[in-house]
Amino acid sequence: MTEARIDAVDIDTDGEDDADREAVQHEREEIREFVKGLSADDIKSGSWFTKLSAQALSSYTDKVDWQYFQERYEGVPADAIVDQRMKTAARYAALEGGLSAGAYTAAVVATLGSLGGASPATVPAAVATMMVDVAFITRLQLRLAYDIAVLYRVPLDLSDPEDMWKLIRVAFTIKSGEAVREGAIKVVPALVRPLIKRFYSRAVLAAGRGLPVVGKFLLQRNVIKIGIPLVGVPLAVLLNRYTTLLAGRHAQAVFRNEARVIELAEGMSKRSRHPQLMLWVAWLVIMADDKITDDEALLIRHLVRLVRDHHQVVDEQLAHLVDIDPAEVWRRIDAEPGDLSDILDAADRVATVDGAVNKFEKAVISELRDRCLRA
Repeated sequence: MTEARIDAVDIDTDGEDDADREAVQHEREEIREFVKGLSADDIKSGSWFTKLSAQALSSYTDKVDWQYFQERYEGVPADAIVDQRMKTAARYAALEGGLSAGAYTAAVVATLGSLGGASPATVPAAVATMMVDVAFITRLQLRLAYDIAVLYRVPLDLSDPEDMWKLIRVAFTIKSGEAVREGAIKVVPALVRPLIKRFYSRAVLAAGRGLPVVGKFLLQRNVIKIGIPLVGVPLAVLLNRYTTLLAGRHAQAVFRNEARVIELAEGMSKRSRHPQLMLWVAWLVIMADDKITDDEALLIRHLVRLVRDHHQVVDEQLAHLVDIDPAEVWRRIDAEPGDLSDILDAADRVATVDGAVNKFEKAVISELRDRCLRA
């Protein structure tokens, strides 16, 4: 495996044009072999994505881990590496878009409908050409999202369906199209913005989480390129480049935020002199407004894990709790002698994990402060 391959790109960009083209050509050949193994039923049903996911991640995740990046970029902050990998992926996507642009002609539009009448084992040549582009970009974005998670040291167990779904959801901005369209769209040149907006609003993923459902969703979303016959090389290049860049930025926002929450939980656990009490207080602050935000849920999950790992504390009573009674927490506070400043500090951090402190959280913290000072 050469270092010019897409799964092992270094930040050094000397001679990048030739190396990038070679890498893209090599990956296209791999993808072309993959597409040759697909049937018309695979494409129509969306099961092509199930096969591609296995092919894209199995050997890749065995090799690419945090240590892999450390060996190549020792001492370089994660943000810098993520930025370079996003730019590299966007560059590869643009190069591939130029190579595939010839596929998006009136012939492809006409041939796409022929899938319905095709033999289950036969894929029309024009559709196969289109699938090389779709599969290439899909694999590129899936691996990019995985790289970003690894670089921010967000734990992902891809044998766990929940973690696998999380990676897929982040990689392809599923359920986040609105944020991508209205937030990150500012990085896109004005010429391409209408096309990008159509790309992200073209299809809505059904509730099901099965991988074939995702395959149908991705194919439907990519049909926008086919729906503009003779789209030409410039637009194909730009659409590939900026959808990949936006996908990378979305993955960075999600996984960087999770890394922030994990870092917060690690600090709270290490500093705490009252780890079990801290968990009760954290949960009381989270439930103060009877709502649980995503960041709060993430924090308590990691906090429980880290308290177990650092302090060997597992609180079964808290785990089985349905409604938290503030009186029970105050009883625990009042029974604890000595300095409780670590508990008050933890409460302040929990309240701000998802933004500004609301009035319900302020009330709980005010009561907590009075009791901690009395203690």
